[in-house]
Amino acid sequence: MLATRSELLEKIRLGEDSFLELKEVKFAGDKLRGPSQNDLADELAAFANSAGGVLLLGVEDRSREVVGIAPERLDAVEALVRQACEDSVKPPLTPIIERLTLPDLTGVERPVIRVEVTRSLFVHQSPSGYLHRVGSSRRPIPPDHLARLFQQRSQARLIRFDETPVAQATLADLDEGLWRRFAAEQTDEPLEVLLSKLAMAAQDERGIWRPTVAGLLLASHHPERFLPGAFVQAVAYGGSDVVPAGEGAYQIDAQEITGPLDEQIRNACAFVRKNMRVSAYKRAEGGRVDVPQYDMTAVFEAVTNAVAHRDYSMAGSKVRLRLFADRLELYSPGMLPNTMTPESLPYRQAARNEALTSLLARCPVGDSALTPYRSHIMDKRGEGVPIILKRSEQLSGKRPEYRLSDDSELMLTIFAARAE
Repeated sequence: MLATRSELLEKIRLGEDSFLELKEVKFAGDKLRGPSQNDLADELAAFANSAGGVLLLGVEDRSREVVGIAPERLDAVEALVRQACEDSVKPPLTPIIERLTLPDLTGVERPVIRVEVTRSLFVHQSPSGYLHRVGSSRRPIPPDHLARLFQQRSQARLIRFDETPVAQATLADLDEGLWRRFAAEQTDEPLEVLLSKLAMAAQDERGIWRPTVAGLLLASHHPERFLPGAFVQAVAYGGSDVVPAGEGAYQIDAQEITGPLDEQIRNACAFVRKNMRVSAYKRAEGGRVDVPQYDMTAVFEAVTNAVAHRDYSMAGSKVRLRLFADRLELYSPGMLPNTMTPESLPYRQAARNEALTSLLARCPVGDSALTPYRSHIMDKRGEGVPIILKRSEQLSGKRPEYRLSDDSELMLTIFAARAE
């Protein structure tokens, strides 16, 4: 990032932004007056909590003039940067620190220090709290964003979001008929103990037992009452675009699919089955062959992944299923966990919601037409994405595509089989 001399000079000319911070280094005698250790820690932690960036020491931020650092002061400035990263940021940062020269207004080469921080796998706290980069300034991270950031970056010392108790909800909001299906057998254990073992209940900060996110998602008929967006929004369009090209209804069907997650999965698949077209052709040797637009096993795996691995900390964001004449689009809220990328999905496995996926692995599919090869919704063997890719490509001749949008939503496109 901003690794070459020409890139740095061009960025300096344009000024600070989300990826560049400029600071003049000032001394009073032998003592460094500025920037302070805390100031450096705040700037670098904000970059790490965002998309990364470069701090350039020896450039005045207002005039964007290269003023440089006296060569004999470079050791002291570098030591201050290291100290800020190691002592004033939790967990510590390990930036790239580079010494180089850049021309001032007269063309004289002046020493500067370039400090690069990459986007971190952790959330870092600095003297001013939890900060992130917003344009050319650092700002406190809003509480809801901070909660998502902790969960997204998989801090092992934090409880997973699907295991957190939900404020305002009570254990009475869990349907006994729904949660009992996960209890192996009748027991004399108190209700709270049994539900906590199932990760469906936990105590809040005041010691009150409440349903967890996972508990509401699988043992409530209306989880969206407490978790806005905990449903599937399904729409079937008459053409290949949201905006109609000509006359006629552009939406041919729409449904907000609610209920416990296993029910949402079955009903979302039923929505696709109802609205997709099925073509047919006759074999030369006789007999009719039906060709559906989509392989329903692939659709089942795709919907299951979307609801099981989405980020439920993003209040109001829902799973969206869009069915067009030539493709199916499925949008799942949240960035990919850990260091996964859309390209690595067929080869790696990482669960954002461990409690939720464990419970879904105990849920019967409930529809033998969906997955004839297994009896429960999740198998936790990481075979879902390969099944989606292989079976869909076999049917349509075109490989499905995964795409991450703005680090906040994963989109899957499955292309429809053409009519014979």
